[in-house]
Amino acid sequence: MLSFTLLILCAGILHALAVHVQVTWDIGYLNISRDGFSTWQAIGANGKLPIPPIYVTQGDVLELTAINHLDKPVTLHTHGLFQRNSSYYDGAGMVTECGIPPGFQFTYIIETRDQSGTYWIHSHYGTEGIDGLRAALIIRDQDLQLLNEYDEDVLLTLEDWGQAPLDSMVDMLKTTPLVNLIPSHPTVMINGINANISQPIRFTPGRRYRLRVVSMSFTYWFKVRLPGHTIQVIEADGINSRPFAADGLDLCPGQRYSVIITAHKSIDYNYALNVTFYSDFIPRVSGLNPRYHKVPIVYRDNAPTKKFPVVEDHEVKWADELAMEPRDEQMLLEPVDQHIVLNVKVLNREMGLSIHAYGEYAYASVPVPPLYTALTTGDTAFSPSVYAPQLNAIILQHNHIVELELRNSFAPIVHTYHSHGHVFQIVETGPANINSSVPVKRFKGRQPMRRDTITLAAGQYVRVRIKADNPGVWYQHCHQEQHNLSGMAFTLIEAPDVMQRTLRVPSEMLDFCRILGHPTQGNSVGRVGSDMTGIDPPLAINGTTNSINGG
Repeated sequence: MLSFTLLILCAGILHALAVHVQVTWDIGYLNISRDGFSTWQAIGANGKLPIPPIYVTQGDVLELTAINHLDKPVTLHTHGLFQRNSSYYDGAGMVTECGIPPGFQFTYIIETRDQSGTYWIHSHYGTEGIDGLRAALIIRDQDLQLLNEYDEDVLLTLEDWGQAPLDSMVDMLKTTPLVNLIPSHPTVMINGINANISQPIRFTPGRRYRLRVVSMSFTYWFKVRLPGHTIQVIEADGINSRPFAADGLDLCPGQRYSVIITAHKSIDYNYALNVTFYSDFIPRVSGLNPRYHKVPIVYRDNAPTKKFPVVEDHEVKWADELAMEPRDEQMLLEPVDQHIVLNVKVLNREMGLSIHAYGEYAYASVPVPPLYTALTTGDTAFSPSVYAPQLNAIILQHNHIVELELRNSFAPIVHTYHSHGHVFQIVETGPANINSSVPVKRFKGRQPMRRDTITLAAGQYVRVRIKADNPGVWYQHCHQEQHNLSGMAFTLIEAPDVMQRTLRVPSEMLDFCRILGHPTQGNSVGRVGSDMTGIDPPLAINGTTNSINGG
C-alpha cells in the first residue's frame, strides 16, 4: 500500500511540474467544399477545416477541451497514445466512455512523458472522424542525440476526403445493390489542401529535414517517394528506429513514419515528392484508383523539375517493419503466456454486401461501456460471462506476454489492425492458407520493430506480441472505417484487478452516461452476473473458430 501511495504521489508531482498545453476545440458542423466541387455538412473545430495540428514537447500535459455543438455525442481518441493509468481518456466511444452529450464540454488530459513522435487525434464516435474531426499531433522529442540528426521538422498529412458524409453513403449501401453503385472515390488532401494544388515544400541546400508523414486516412493507402533523394526512416508510429535506408513509404490507414532527407547542395533542379493514393479492396478505375499526385520540392524558384524514369513498385525498396529495429533495443518479448488466434471472418449479406469481423461475432456496442463493467464487477470481471458476446472480449492477466495471430484466411481483401493502448512487436507474417505460395517472413534483426497499426494482407497472417502492462480496456479494430463500423473489432480487458485498484473515472464522464441513458456499472446491460436480458443477440459470423490458449 505504501509503495502504491508513493507512486501516486510521485506521479502527482511530475504532473504538477509539467508544462500544461491547453487547446480548445469548439466542435460543430460546417457546410464546406474542401475538394472544390462537392459541398456538404462536415465536422470541424473552431469553425475550421482542416483542424490545425497540435504541437507539444515530450513531458508536456495536453489539456484538450472538446465543446460539443453537434446533435450527437462526440469523443476524441489520441491515436497511438498509451493513456497509461487513464484508459478512460482513450476516447473510444461506448468502450471507454459514453461520449460528450450535445451542449456539453469535457477536457481530456493527455500525458506525454513516456512517448514522443508522430500521432493524430480523431473522433471515435460513429463517422465523425472521417467526416472531418481529425488533426495531427506532434510530440517533439527530448532525445538530444536524435535532435542532432536533423535541422528542420516538416509535416505531411495525408487524408481521404469523401463527396458526402459517410453516414449517407452507409445508408445508400443498405438500399442499393453494390453492383449498381458508381464508385465514389475520395479526394486526396495533402496538408489539408486538395492534392491537385499541393503547396510546395522548400529545401535549403545541405539541410537535413525530418519529414513526418501521417496517414489520417480511414479507407485508402498512400505510397510516398522522393526520387533523387535517399531517405532514412527513423520512426514508425511513435517508435524511434535505428536509421533504415529506403526508397519509399507504404502507409495503411492510421500509420505514421518519420524520415530524414538531406537536401542536395546544388540548386540547379527542383524535385517532386510522389504520392500514390490507392486501395486494393476497391475496384481499380483509371484516374481514380490508383491516383498520382506530386508535391513540389523547391530548391530555387523557376528551376526546372528533374525528371526520373518510371520505377515499378516491385523495384522500390519500401520501408519494411520486419527489417527495421527499434532505437531502444527492446528484445523479443518471451516466453509467451497466452497465444490468441483470431480469424478474419466474412458474412455475405444481400445486394453484394459483406460484413468482416475479427471475432466470433460482429462487434457491436452495448449499454454499459466494457471499461465500466471491468471496474464495477469485482472478481467476476475476469469472467467472459459479464461481457456481451458481441464485444469479442479477451481477458488478459497483468504483465503476461501475449501473442496475437491475426489470420486473413477467408476475406479476399486486405485489412488493417490498429491497437489502442499498446504498440506491438511485429514478429512474423506468412500464408494463412495451406496451399499458399506466400513465404514466411520473420523479423530480421535482434529486436523486432514495434508499431500500433499494420496491414493484414489477403490470404496472410501476422503475429504480434504485447506485454499486458497497461491495465484498462482497449479497443482493437480494422482502421478501414466501413469495416470498423460493420463490426471488425474486439476488446482487450487487461488486468481487471489492477484496473479496479488504480483507475478512477472522472465523475463528469459517469454523469454523461446517465444523461445519455446508459448505466455505469454491472455487466454489459447493467445487470448482475451473466443476465443479458434486453440486449439484441450478437450477429454470428461464419468461418473457422478462434482460439485462446494460456492465461
